[in-house]
Amino acid sequence: MNRAFSRKKDKTWMHTPEALSKHYIPYNAKFLGSTEVEQPKGTEVVRDAVRKLKFARHIKKSEGQKTPKVELQISIYGVKILDPKTKEVQHNCQLHRISFCADDKTDKRIFTFICKDSESNKHLCYVFDSEKCAEEITLTIGQAFDLAYRKFLESGGKDVETRKQIAGLQKRLLHIKCDNDEHMFQRPSTFFWCNNEDSPPCLDISSITLTPRSSPDSRLPAGLLIPPPSKSGLPKPTSEYSCPRPRAGSVTPKSPSTDIFDMVPFSPISPQSSTPTRNGTQPPPVPSRSAEISKFYDN
Repeated sequence: MNRAFSRKKDKTWMHTPEALSKHYIPYNAKFLGSTEVEQPKGTEVVRDAVRKLKFARHIKKSEGQKTPKVELQISIYGVKILDPKTKEVQHNCQLHRISFCADDKTDKRIFTFICKDSESNKHLCYVFDSEKCAEEITLTIGQAFDLAYRKFLESGGKDVETRKQIAGLQKRLLHIKCDNDEHMFQRPSTFFWCNNEDSPPCLDISSITLTPRSSPDSRLPAGLLIPPPSKSGLPKPTSEYSCPRPRAGSVTPKSPSTDIFDMVPFSPISPQSSTPTRNGTQPPPVPSRSAEISKFYDN
């Protein structure tokens, strides 16, 4: 897609916090349909889904069927897909179940997101056609994630159900990477959002309300999209410069120390004469304490 959700100093959100936390942002689009995908994220995954649904829609169009129009209602609780006339809810995609969102770089009318179905537990890719608002819709979903996460921080994370939703969303967020190559889709969703040194991954939530930090007329900087990195329960990978913390009840044998200059292992119990210096010569022997005392009395 055109760009990933990351910290952009020159970008500001287009909606007020109240619009997404207390109400919703409506958009009109054509619904190409949804299809099951094997993975919860990835440019190749959505590219194949878009190609498949475009082909199916082309066949239906040749048979005289029109692409159905839908209304999207985006808020911090999720994305609802409704019939624009009857307002009947066709799909209700909760925010914490959305794992990827992107707009098409080659076809700027197309945008898509992947959501895990609550009943079948399968990942479904939803594809839409919006002539003018594809990029804006994708950014609006990103803003909804940002507001939901910040509301979670304000609430202190006391709600058990909210914590569960955040934990699940955090796992999805950690999977999202920035794609700055020439792939068709280059905008990971929602927080989905970049995971780099400057823009750590963020979390999302659903059942929460937002206390705005600014007035309704103000605009939020896009840098707020990426919250501080969350604490993970998983141990950090070890490297040659670090050692894992031993588990409770276990005893880890101490490894010999290492001279960082000569890189020669040495042990306190080993004689010093066995350790060569940098120029290869042996250090002079250290006289014992008793030898020093006898020499003093002899003088």
